[in-house]
Amino acid sequence: MPGLNPSLVSHTLNIELGTKPVVQPMRNFHPEIEKQIKVEIEKLLTARFIKSIKHPTWLANIVPVKKKTGVIRICTDYRDLNRACPKDEFQLPNMDILIDSTSGQGML
Repeated sequence: MPGLNPSLVSHTLNIELGTKPVVQPMRNFHPEIEKQIKVEIEKLLTARFIKSIKHPTWLANIVPVKKKTGVIRICTDYRDLNRACPKDEFQLPNMDILIDSTSGQGML
């Protein structure tokens, strides 16, 4: 994002050793949906929220999701990348335990 120090907001992925990068094959969309996708991509590019890259090591497809209002929202398919990353050793605690431990407290 513009205006933020890259040393604060940049991160690296913890990918398991020996994993080969996956480049997903290009998907085809209906021409009407493709127009809406291009509008959303242009919006993100002009806001400088995303940028083009020339040589990606991991390439994930976009997935258009239609909202109730009929507007297309752009999501990214990171399933291949998620499979290459190790699982978190510190899972979230059970919600029942969190609720029981905070009951009776003035503030959460």
